[in-house]
Amino acid sequence: MFKIGHGYDLHRLVEGRPLILCGVTIPFSKGEYGHSDADVATHALIDALLGAAGLDDIGTHFPDTDYEYKNINSLILLNKVVEMLENEKLKIGNIDITIILQAPKILKYKKQMKFNLSHILKIPQNCINIKATTQEGLGSNGLGLSISSFCSCLIFETN
Repeated sequence: MFKIGHGYDLHRLVEGRPLILCGVTIPFSKGEYGHSDADVATHALIDALLGAAGLDDIGTHFPDTDYEYKNINSLILLNKVVEMLENEKLKIGNIDITIILQAPKILKYKKQMKFNLSHILKIPQNCINIKATTQEGLGSNGLGLSISSFCSCLIFETN
């Protein structure tokens, strides 16, 4: 049986925080504000996987009220979600991530992002798609005040 998941995340951009996407720190004057490392792309991916598996959401499993997750690398959380899926006898087929930000350009970082995710998700890099778009100067993302990400995924039972 195949299952489809969809995830979304948004964080404010602030000075003094690193900009992290799929575990890659990208040089920029601002970074995501949040309890963990605030990696919006990985958070959207986590919510997509949890949703497809019917396992609630990121806030249920990793609440921002729990100091254990303060400044935690989101790839660690992703690894825990992959373990949850494995316990449910579910495997990841593919993922498709869209990152919405006005700046910076992330093209040269996508290869490392795919590598990071492939290792944790245990799927080939050609089953991971990462793309970025701007908001043409509109809304909080377009004004450079925030960054957001959508993710779709396909998982399936391994029985």
